[in-house]
Amino acid sequence: MENSSAIRSRMKKNIHPDYHQIKVEMTDGTQFETNSTWGKTGEVLKLEIDPKSHSAWTGGKQKLMDKGRISKFNKKFQNFKSQKN
Repeated sequence: MENSSAIRSRMKKNIHPDYHQIKVEMTDGTQFETNSTWGKTGEVLKLEIDPKSHSAWTGGKQKLMDKGRISKFNKKFQNFKSQKN
């Protein structure tokens, strides 16, 4: 990954916000460094929601929805009997 000074040297002057390195802290406490316009150089951005904990990424809510669909299906077809010999 390019460092922020190399990226800044290619950008037009006086039209972009300050682009610097920050640390991002995930909900489990792990951290990584990235470039951002958020905060100031070296600050830590603490996430309340991230891909490790949010159901949009983990599928948690989807699993609950699937269970509901199966229940609806079973209820709808509970009286249906197959013709097995």
